[in-house]
Amino acid sequence: MPDGFASSEDRAAFIAALPKAELHLHIEGSLEPELMFALAQRNGVAIPFASVDEVRAAYGFSNLQDFLDIYYQGMGVLITEQDFTDLTAAYLARARADNVRHVEIFFDPQGHTERGIKFETVITGITRALDNAKTQYGISSKLILCFLRHLSEADAEATLDEALPYLDRIDGVGLDSSEVGHPPSKFANVFARAKGLGLKIVAHAGEEGPPEYVHEALDILRVDRIDHGNRSLEDPALVARLAAEGMTLTVCPLSNLKLCVVDDLAAHPLRTMLDAGLAATVNSDDPSYFGGYVGANYLAVADALDLSKDELVTLARNSFTGSFLDDADKAAHLAAIEACA
Repeated sequence: MPDGFASSEDRAAFIAALPKAELHLHIEGSLEPELMFALAQRNGVAIPFASVDEVRAAYGFSNLQDFLDIYYQGMGVLITEQDFTDLTAAYLARARADNVRHVEIFFDPQGHTERGIKFETVITGITRALDNAKTQYGISSKLILCFLRHLSEADAEATLDEALPYLDRIDGVGLDSSEVGHPPSKFANVFARAKGLGLKIVAHAGEEGPPEYVHEALDILRVDRIDHGNRSLEDPALVARLAAEGMTLTVCPLSNLKLCVVDDLAAHPLRTMLDAGLAATVNSDDPSYFGGYVGANYLAVADALDLSKDELVTLARNSFTGSFLDDADKAAHLAAIEACA
């Protein structure tokens, strides 16, 4: 019997009711096969799939690079402002169904501008849906511009230049795409510039890359949050430092399983992280590709690791304390978690 619950069903109901924030979500990674197909038809874009089922079958990859290949291919159907609004609105509807109260979403402008789509088109479409969700659902949001690490720092600098007129809508910058061979130090200058502009700093580190990449994210990029961070556990001194600094880790269980970062969710390091005093959170990463949104991630990892009520509450609390909300908003969300618990 699950710790603190009468049954697994009881735990599932508790997870459904628990207020959550999602801190690691690539909006382009929420492109469901049905929407990809519909947008391809709407925009007259040729895709190498004859049906929604064929698109879904193509989502059967087993490593980061295979995933990125189909991810960038999928982006090709996103052309108009309305496409980006529809994409973001579809994610937010699913977030609402999972009782997500606050989202901090990544977008990859370089994946669009290199196709000739204007930066303005991308950000206007996304923010329209974010504004609508605040009005419609009461979901608050922050927007994080990610630099693609397989491209050059000069490319990232040019993207930051393009973002300057929209800094009233951008809350932070991040670093994503192929990790190995592209250490955080490659982007030292552009992140220093972003920090000087008052933007929050996050970076993917220690997913496939070594613990040294996490050190670089901390010491060179001076991050406010680490995305993934799994391989930090290989370095006890690093674990102690992350715990002492209260550094939030945005962990993505189903993504880790799908990309073979772990072979089995029962071997997932989430509980090890919590036991080590790390501020771990649960997120969906690229949910349409990895088999589930944030509620499904909570459920899957809770079942696999037999997480207790206290552990689930800690994960939900960490999602708000690790967010970029102000203290008053954080306190209101934490009170809602206590009321639920």
